[in-house]
Amino acid sequence: MSRVSPTLRSLARQSCSTPWRKTPAMCSSPAWMKPANQSVRLLATPTTMPSASKENIGVYCNEKHDLWVKESGPTVNDVKSGQALKEGEVTIAIKSTGICGSDIHFWKHGRIGPMIVEHDHILGHESAGEIIAVHPSVKTHKIGDRVAVEPSQICNKCEPCLTGRYNGCLEMRFMSTPPVDGLLRRYVNHSAVWCHKIGDMSYEDGAMLEPLSVSLAGMARANISLGDPVLICGAGPIGLMTLLCCAAAGAEPIVITDIDQGRLDMAKKICPRVRTYKVQPGVSMEESGAQISALAGGSLATALECSGVESSIASAIYSVKFGGKVFVIGVGKPDMQIPFMRLSTQEIDLQFQYRYANTWPRAIRLVQNGVINMKDLVSHRFSLEDAVKAFETTAASAKTGAIKVLIQSE
Repeated sequence: MSRVSPTLRSLARQSCSTPWRKTPAMCSSPAWMKPANQSVRLLATPTTMPSASKENIGVYCNEKHDLWVKESGPTVNDVKSGQALKEGEVTIAIKSTGICGSDIHFWKHGRIGPMIVEHDHILGHESAGEIIAVHPSVKTHKIGDRVAVEPSQICNKCEPCLTGRYNGCLEMRFMSTPPVDGLLRRYVNHSAVWCHKIGDMSYEDGAMLEPLSVSLAGMARANISLGDPVLICGAGPIGLMTLLCCAAAGAEPIVITDIDQGRLDMAKKICPRVRTYKVQPGVSMEESGAQISALAGGSLATALECSGVESSIASAIYSVKFGGKVFVIGVGKPDMQIPFMRLSTQEIDLQFQYRYANTWPRAIRLVQNGVINMKDLVSHRFSLEDAVKAFETTAASAKTGAIKVLIQSE
């Protein structure tokens, strides 16, 4: 038998709770390190952890914009036997999942840009749960670990992957983005490397690590610093999460905009020093920009646009100073008109974000140590069986006051 170097052994045991390391080895052991005829390590006794007893169900939509709950895979028998697990995978009993705006888009509109719902499709990508089965190739996780699920599946071969920017993976399979099914199920098989241990953190907070990761990625790329005057456009879940991050980073002043007074009131609740601006219909982007600048006490250095709405992006461009930056976190329609000459003559940088990379360990530290408290953002909770009502509540947020709606499973 050939000798295995200590370096390779170390890479094979690499923990997914540490920041990205530029290696294709990741967390799964290569085939030549796996003993033959291994079986999946499953629950030994009910006193250690209850076995899977309920049937697996998932939340589906289709190209006709239907939404329903029905049986899903892996089946409860697959979960109990572990035979459906692939090398490097674990089975997670999903306990809490947040509804994202993209879930609503896929249901209501059937697409986001080139990502199109063409068949029955399972939604959800903001989830946390408990590991109930482990493939023998996985050495970093064990039954009973509480984890938050990063919904990425990457190739580990392309340039974005090998340079640590795996959100740009050329073969990305992102759970809940068609045609890849999502996490809104009772049980899910997923690569252990993307299951981040959360210790005694609540499953609700664990599920909220995904939208927190969106905001952290934006903060890092926009280079928000202590004392920076910042505008946040949109007080939805991502905008409010970004507000928490900007406040924790020491940005000052912070202005946040929205058309909904209830959401602006929530912004004041979670960050009393924030300055709120209610967007009024019929106000031009130039006038809106001037009003926002006046509220801030002067032109702003950076705008973090979290709505993806064309008029909001334009107002942000008119709000920042010469040499400022408008950083777009939100997702909008495929084609937009922007005030090009304002950008050009004021040397304003316009940047964009696509998902996130290397954010989960940082997000976990911030929540576990009380730097970020997301609990006030959860407005509604529903059982997995009542998921359709949860989606309807989210879609009608203007009437229901929904901010972050969570679906829970026992």
